Amino acid sequence: MFTAFDYIYRDAGNFKAFGTVALEGELDEAGQELIRAQLSSGEFFIAEQIGVPPLYRDLHRWSGGPTSDDHCWHEFLGFRLLSEREKGTEAIDAREFVARFAAVDDWHEGLSPHFWIV
Repeated sequence: MFTAFDYIYRDAGNFKAFGTVALEGELDEAGQELIRAQLSSGEFFIAEQIGVPPLYRDLHRWSGGPTSDDHCWHEFLGFRLLSEREKGTEAIDAREFVARFAAVDDWHEGLSPHFWIV
């Protein structure tokens, strides 16, 4: 069984890049709720902190690199079931993924190269 963790990076100009992390094993309701509870404002997370691929680089191919619209937050979109074929080549163990979120005591913006000190 595989579960998708779908997410998005939306810069301040509202340009978007979408991503999916395949999770192997059962991601039960308790695990899903734990992840949702750990999100900032119920939807935001820092990709580098939980070890998922940051998506802002997908926008950099159009902009030529980082811009003043970049920031450090990604948005959680939802969970869905994946078939073996859809999962791609790599998958993260579902229990490990939940543990990564459980370990978050506070989101650390400085882990992202787009943390701007004003």
